[in-house]
Amino acid sequence: MKRRTALKWSLIGAGGAGALVLGGAGTVAYFWADARLDTVGKVAFDTPLAVPPLAESTRDASGARRFDLEIQSGTVAFKDGRETETWGLNGAFLGPTIRAERGEEVAFAVRNGLDEGTSIHWHGMHLPAVMDGGPHQEVAPGGDWAPQWTIDQPAATLWYHPHPHGRTATHVYRGLAGMFIIDDDADLNLPRTYGVDDVPMIVQDRKFNDDNQFDDTNTFLSSQGLLGDEIMVNGTLGPYFDVTTRLVRLRLLNGSLSRLYNFGFGDGRPFSLIATDGGLLPSAWETDRLQLSPGERVEIVVAFEPGETAVLRSHAADEGYTGPLGRLNGGDDTLDICEFRAAASLDDATEVPETMGAAPDLADAEPAEERSFTLTGFNQINGESMDMQRIDFGVREGTVEVWEVKNGDGYLHNFHVHDVQYQVISVDGEEPPPRLRGWKDTVQLVPQRRYRLAMRFTDYTDPNLPYMYHCHILAHEDSGMMGQFVVLGEGESIGEVPVVDSAHSHG
Repeated sequence: MKRRTALKWSLIGAGGAGALVLGGAGTVAYFWADARLDTVGKVAFDTPLAVPPLAESTRDASGARRFDLEIQSGTVAFKDGRETETWGLNGAFLGPTIRAERGEEVAFAVRNGLDEGTSIHWHGMHLPAVMDGGPHQEVAPGGDWAPQWTIDQPAATLWYHPHPHGRTATHVYRGLAGMFIIDDDADLNLPRTYGVDDVPMIVQDRKFNDDNQFDDTNTFLSSQGLLGDEIMVNGTLGPYFDVTTRLVRLRLLNGSLSRLYNFGFGDGRPFSLIATDGGLLPSAWETDRLQLSPGERVEIVVAFEPGETAVLRSHAADEGYTGPLGRLNGGDDTLDICEFRAAASLDDATEVPETMGAAPDLADAEPAEERSFTLTGFNQINGESMDMQRIDFGVREGTVEVWEVKNGDGYLHNFHVHDVQYQVISVDGEEPPPRLRGWKDTVQLVPQRRYRLAMRFTDYTDPNLPYMYHCHILAHEDSGMMGQFVVLGEGESIGEVPVVDSAHSHG
């Protein structure tokens, strides 16, 4: 497998595409030629795909479903030789899949067994700000946190991950992440047997040093942080999955720090997109490519024939960069992800229904407020960097707002908003492409395009504890490309943010 060559470099012009200084035209040409990573046909696919266990739960006296999550350190034998030092939840690496139903009250007992503070953010979840798990809910070493809320949103594939201010990338890279699946009572004959025809796939890149440890130094010429040269799915390098049903539902999560994936199969077969970040689409959309930026999720249904083999691949990016930045930031990479091996006989009991979820309904709503956001460089939204004690604005509970968001330079950015699922109502004044027509909480921002996002703020108010909005390229988020807002009830005004004290337990 070809590895990129590390070079000393400098990037000039933080607000624009930048100028690359590499010590001469010959060096530039060498690096440009060597910058593209291609693993097609080079991955052994010799390890069964690990399927994260479903988190165990109990019912407490109030009827809430209770989950225990222990954040801990450990080691994993990813490769021959020394085991890799890792972090995980209820295990050495990654965490269990949490599964609950719409309308259920869920309660968590989170304990931080690490020697530094961290947090657990429920990405994509509609919940009170005090339960959100952002940088204001950091759990101290040895501390406990007990969030509890009632799930009130459609069936969806969400995820959970750390969100400590300035350290999110490091904590995710060490292994803290897991899926959170919401079910509802919709009577649909979609594939739904977990780990059989309904398969979670947390796709992440990693770089290992010569001692088999995660190498988190950004020595490559990347404007978006670390890019690994090996791909793992659910913590498995070179994974294969044994297919026993004709239709298989894949819940794809881009759980990487900064890498784009343009998912498709090596043989170009079509598949059905059935869900985006916030849940099922009204009807499936057939395609053969789906590009996901970090934090985005989709659910797809793939059809297999008896006895065949197919490889899920990440192809070169369709869009997202200007100038040379695509190649230097992984946009030209072609990566084998997972091999699917169909049995000689396949069960055929499920289908893709003609109608599924409810369509987003905010395009015609009268917005109470319109706001504009421009992301530039590595750490600025509207010319400002994150300040934990600054609330940027307040929104009114019960109202709809439209936010126009733009990537103001040539770097890769995307945009995630806590608490809400939003509707992409237009891209540069045009109807969004089919892959963006469902509910979203994270969207890639192609440079210089204007994305109009409509969102409704409901249920939960707090003038002091904010939600976040930010770029989910984690190096950018950690550098300050993030802001804060509060949801206000009638007559409330913006309050004062409590100072985070990671020296004590939070509960």
